[in-house]
Order: sequence, then structure tokens, then C-alpha cells
Amino acid sequence: MPQTLASIQPDRALEIIVVDGGSSDRTLEIAHSFGVKVLSAPVANRAVQMNLGALSATGDILLFLHADTRLPKGFDTLIHQALNTPKHHKQVIAGAFALHIDAALLSLRIIERGVNWRSRWLQMPYGDQAIFMKSVTFHQIGGFPQLPIMEDFELMRQLRRQGRIAIISVPAIVSARRWLRLGVWQTTIINQLAIISYLIGVPPQKIARWYYQK
Repeated sequence: MPQTLASIQPDRALEIIVVDGGSSDRTLEIAHSFGVKVLSAPVANRAVQMNLGALSATGDILLFLHADTRLPKGFDTLIHQALNTPKHHKQVIAGAFALHIDAALLSLRIIERGVNWRSRWLQMPYGDQAIFMKSVTFHQIGGFPQLPIMEDFELMRQLRRQGRIAIISVPAIVSARRWLRLGVWQTTIINQLAIISYLIGVPPQKIARWYYQK
């Protein structure tokens, strides 16, 4: 988390909000040490936490950043450019960054290529790619759906029906911790099974119980 917060300290002031879901580590201490706004969510649920942060935010653009994802230098300028540049005559409604996984394994380079292809051509980036959009857009679609898992997947499905999703080619850097702990291909299979299960109607609560036991 310190690296994440350090990566979003630009030259000009931004509103930074950390929403804690009842962590038992040093999250709150670290967040306070950076002098950012800290909120406490009633449950440890990403959708609830991100919606709470968005309701508290006062800016025109919202960026949703996971605690293990670091942004590139100049990210704020890149976001403004992406949201205000016409793409193939279709309005850009939201965006995200390309993905780089922070470990030197060939298998992870292959995963990155797949993720970046999916994001650009299928218009389906996920939450670890730092999703962003204008505040008015977020509130118009009702925020993240109140799901225990797949909230980013469902949000992007809704957004891409309304406009184009811009993918910034400069990557966000995500921790390789889960891939290294479970194994690269096992992690990939688990992720794909979660998506397939959701699409065929398995209750998200059941998917979440299975997924977070891994």
C-alpha cells in the first residue's frame, strides 16, 4: 500500500480517499501517514468500499485503485487526455490502464498480453487496471453493483453498452502476489472459472466463497 499511495502523489493536488474494509494490518496507519482522507466501510466488500469513496469524492473524475496497484507517472494527465479525445467517432465513457504484473516470469508476460488484448478489443478491463470515468457517468449508472465479487466485470459490461472504453497504453503495475502464491496458470484458470460461473448464472455469493478460499 505505501507504494500505491506514493504513486498517486502528483505535482498538483488531487483528492485521495482510502476506504478501509475493517483490515487488521497497518492499512489505516499507513493511510494516515500520507495525509489522505480515510473512510471505514461497514463490510470488507470492494463494491461497498468503492461506492462509499465515490459518494464522498468531490472531483469531476473518479479513479478506482486497488491497494496492490501502482500508477505510472503522469497518470492524471493521461486520464484527462483519454476522456477528452474522440475515439473512432464514439464517445469515450470510461477507461483503464494496460496491465503489467510485477514479476519477471515469461508466463506472466503471456498473461499480460492476453489481458491487454481483452481490454482493448473486447472493451473489458478489470479493477486491477485502475478504472476511471467522469463522476457524472458513475452516478448515472448507479455505481458498482452490490456484489461480493465480479463488481468490476458487471460495471464494465454496463459501461461498454453506452460508449467506448479507452485503454491507456502506459501500464499500471499490479502485484504478482496472488499469481506467485497460487501459481500463474492455476490463478488464471481460477479467474476464468469465476467469470464463466457468473455468466451462466451461478450466484455471486457462491462464487465469492469459493474464490476467496483460494
